Amino acid sequence: MYKVASFLEEDPKKLMEFMQAHPFAVVIGSNQNMPSATQIPLQIKQQGTNIKLVGHVMKKTDHHEAFLANDNVLALFHGAHAYVSASVYENPASASTWNYSAVQAAGKIRLLNSDETRLIIKALTDQYEEQDSAAAFHKLSEDYIEKHLKAIAGFEITVTSLNGVFKLSQNHPQANKERIINHLSQSDDLQAQEVAAQMKENC
Repeated sequence: MYKVASFLEEDPKKLMEFMQAHPFAVVIGSNQNMPSATQIPLQIKQQGTNIKLVGHVMKKTDHHEAFLANDNVLALFHGAHAYVSASVYENPASASTWNYSAVQAAGKIRLLNSDETRLIIKALTDQYEEQDSAAAFHKLSEDYIEKHLKAIAGFEITVTSLNGVFKLSQNHPQANKERIINHLSQSDDLQAQEVAAQMKENC
């Protein structure tokens, strides 16, 4: 992670809010020094000062094998990002850059048994499906649930360290920040617009 002091975010509340707003994370494991990564929707839970990340993966995949072999994992949460052209600076004879927000959560993964996996699948489905939806968990047949549970491994990551970088041109003078915000706000790129909104909140 690009740990430059002016870009680091150390407020635990803001880091939690960011993860909860961007729960589709990349979870990275390692098996015999070979990294494996997969994109997974996570539920972020806080119990006092402890943070747990809960999700599930298909069995017999490279990342599942990595999680079995090594319980050290890294979850990467990423938000909007945008190219920032030096052409909008007061002094354009400078380096262009890229603004972005990201949180990295390192921790220990524990693979869950079938009963525990069933509970987290139900919780995730209930979070995103309306109770009267045809795809609501309680409307699925028991045969269907049991068949698919055999192919799935739930997991729980206990977070041991949390690092956040919100790189939003904090190292620039106010005039440059305003120019960047104005430029990104007028972009057709929705991510650029979101970065502009984040910068505006932090100005």
